[in-house]
Amino acid sequence: MLFAEGPSIHARLFIAVMASIALLTMDQISVRLAPIRATLSLAVDPIKYMVDLPVATAGRISNSLKSYSSLEQENQKLRETQAIDQIRLLKYDALEKENIRLRALLENSFKLGEQVLIAELLSVNISSPYENIVVVNKGTRFGVHIQQAVVDANGVVGQVFRALPQSSEIMLITDPNHAIPVQVNRNGLLTIAVGTGELNRLKLPFLPDNADVQAGDLLITSGLGGTFPQGYPVAVVDPFTPPANKQVTATPKASLDRNRELMIVWSNTKPIALSPAQAPIQNEVEGHTNEQ
Repeated sequence: MLFAEGPSIHARLFIAVMASIALLTMDQISVRLAPIRATLSLAVDPIKYMVDLPVATAGRISNSLKSYSSLEQENQKLRETQAIDQIRLLKYDALEKENIRLRALLENSFKLGEQVLIAELLSVNISSPYENIVVVNKGTRFGVHIQQAVVDANGVVGQVFRALPQSSEIMLITDPNHAIPVQVNRNGLLTIAVGTGELNRLKLPFLPDNADVQAGDLLITSGLGGTFPQGYPVAVVDPFTPPANKQVTATPKASLDRNRELMIVWSNTKPIALSPAQAPIQNEVEGHTNEQ
C-alpha cells in the first residue's frame, strides 16, 4: 500500500479520553500542573472574555433599559402621588378652616342662649346696589320661617326674607330695604341702623344733632320689634365730624363677604325639631308663625 494507515478514529478518541482522565486525576492529587494551568489561562482567558463580551454587553444594555423604564414609571407614579397629596393638603387646609369657623359658631351659640341652626351658604346675590340677598340650604323642612334672625360668629347678618322647603333667602342688614333697631352699648341710646347697599357700611339717619354717639361705639340689637333678640353685636360706629345728625355710619361686625356658614336663631325658649323626622313640618312652621 502506498499510504500506511494510522490509528482509527475510535482509538484516537479512546486515547484522548484516557489522557484527559489521567490529567484530571493528576490535577486533583498533585499541584504540579498548576503552573501549566496558569500559563494556559493567559492565552485562554482573553478568548473567553471575547466570547462572553457580546452576551454581557447585551445583558447590561437590557438591564439599563429596564432600569430606565422602571425609574421613569416610578417617577411618574411619584409625580401623580405628589399631585394627589397636594390636592389632599389643600382639602385638609380648607377643612381645617371650616372646622375653625364651625367651632366658632358653636361656641358663640352656647354664649347666646337661644336655639340655633347652622346653615351653609348656597348662593349670593349682592351685585345689585338695591339688593343684598344670600341663599342658605335650610328651609321650612327644618322649621325655618320668615323674619328669623341670622347671625355669624361675629354679629348680626340679617333676617330670613323668604323661606322655602329646601332653602331660605336671607336679607343682609346692609340691604337698602333693611332696617334694624339698635342701641349704643355704651349708654343705651336707641336708634335704627339702615342698609346702604354696601357690605361694609350702615347708616344711622335718625340720630339727633346732640346725640351722644362716638366713633368706635358698639351698636347692639335692642330687641325692639321682636325680630332680633336683644344684645347681638351689629356694627361699630365709624369716625365722623359732629354734629351727628344723618352723617353717622357704622361698619357691620359680621363678615358679610366671607361667610360660608350662618346661624339661624330661634328667640323662643321652647325647643323645636331641627330635622323632618322629629316633627311634622307644617306644625313647626305654623307654630313659629304664631309665635311671631
